[in-house]
Amino acid sequence: MRPRRLTPPVRRTTRRWRTPPALLHGSEPFEGAEILDEAPGPLGVLLFHLIRDVYLWGQTPPDERDGLFAGGADEAHAELMRAAAPEPELAAALLPLVRLTGAPDADSPEVVAAACLAASQWADARGWTATAIAFQQGVAVVLPADAGASYAVGRLARRRAEHARAETWFRRAVSLARQSGDWTAYTQAFSGLGNLYLLRGNLPAARRFHLRSLRAARRHSLREMHAGALHDLFVIAAQSQQPDDAERLARAAFEVYGAGHRRLPHLAGDVACFWMENGRFEQAQAVFQALAAHMQVPAEREIALANLARAAAGAGDRRAFEQAWTQAWRSLDSHEASEHEGTIALDLARGAAMLGDHERAESAATRAARVAADRGEARTRMAAEAVLDQARRQRGVRPADEPRAPEPPEEFALDLARALSAAGPR
Repeated sequence: MRPRRLTPPVRRTTRRWRTPPALLHGSEPFEGAEILDEAPGPLGVLLFHLIRDVYLWGQTPPDERDGLFAGGADEAHAELMRAAAPEPELAAALLPLVRLTGAPDADSPEVVAAACLAASQWADARGWTATAIAFQQGVAVVLPADAGASYAVGRLARRRAEHARAETWFRRAVSLARQSGDWTAYTQAFSGLGNLYLLRGNLPAARRFHLRSLRAARRHSLREMHAGALHDLFVIAAQSQQPDDAERLARAAFEVYGAGHRRLPHLAGDVACFWMENGRFEQAQAVFQALAAHMQVPAEREIALANLARAAAGAGDRRAFEQAWTQAWRSLDSHEASEHEGTIALDLARGAAMLGDHERAESAATRAARVAADRGEARTRMAAEAVLDQARRQRGVRPADEPRAPEPPEEFALDLARALSAAGPR
C-alpha cells in the first residue's frame, strides 16, 4: 500500500494592514500658517488656534486627554470668538471646538468632526481653500478610520495643486477603505489618484489607477462610479492618441450613464471636442448644437457656442458659424468676464480663421491673447498669438471657394444630441 503523504498544517495568520501616513501641511513655514493669510485679523487667529487644538486632541489617546490643554484656554478662545465676531453659521460650527480645550472629554469625535466639516465647507464656499483643507484634515484626524474623510482631503489638496499632499491622502484612503470594506471610498480614491496623475501628465499611471477604479466599481455594482471611470479612461485614450479605444470607451460611458444623467453634458462635450480635434467636424457640430441649447449658465453656454462656431466652420457650415459666433460674442460682452473667456475667444478665432474671415479671427484672437496675458495662461496666449499672426498675414486674401459636401452625423453623435435634447435645459 502506498504511504500517505502528510502535509504540514496551514498556518492562518491575520493580515495586518499598514496605513500610510499623510501630509498635514505643504510648503507653508508652519502648520496652519496659510489660514492666517486667508482669514483676516482675529478670525484668522481664532481658526488657526482651533484647528491646531483639534489636531492635538485627535492625535492624543482618549485616556490621555485629561489636562491636555492649559487652564483658561477655553476662556481665551471665547474671548477670541467675541473679538472675531464670526457670522452666525460659522459661530455655530465653531462652538464645539471652542469648548474642546475646557473639557476635552465633553464631546465625541463625531461631534468634533461635524464641527470641522461645517467649518471646512464654510471656508471652501468663500474660496479659502487652505482653511478648508485644514479643517477637512481635522475631520480625518479625529476619525482616523474614516476613508471618506481622507479622500475628501485629497480632493481639496488636488484642487489647490498640492499634489504631494493629495497623493498621500488618496493612498491613505485606499488603505483605510480596503480595511473597512468601504468600497465607495476605495473606488473614489483610485479615481482621485488617476486624475492626479492625469494632471501631472503621466498618462500610463493615470490609466492604471482608473482601471483599478473601474474594476472596483464593477465588482461592487457602483453604477455612477463605473460610468465615471469609463469617462476618465476615454479622456486618457483620447490624449494618448488612441482613437479606436477612445470611441469604444465613450460609447460604454454613455450606455452606463444613461440619457438623463447629470454628467452626460460633460461626456458629450468631451467627446465632441475629441471629434473636432480629429477633424470630424460634422459629428462635433451635432453635439455642440444640442449642448448650446441645453446649457443655461452663461459661461457654460458660451463655451458650447464657441465650440459650435469652430465645429461649424470646420464642417463648412457658414450659416451655423455666423449664428453661433454672434450669440457667443454678444454674450461675452453682456456680463462680467469668466475664467474661460480666453479659451472661448480662442475657439471663435480658430473658427473664423478656418472660414477665411480674417477680420473676425483677428478681433477674437486679440481678445484671447489679452485675456490670457492678464490671467497668466501661457498656452492660450501662445495659441491666440499664432492665430493672430496668421490672420494678419492673410488679411485681404480672399479665400478660394471650395464647396465641401458635409458628412451626415454618425449614430453615436445623434444619440448624444437626442439624449441632451430630451433632458431639457440645465
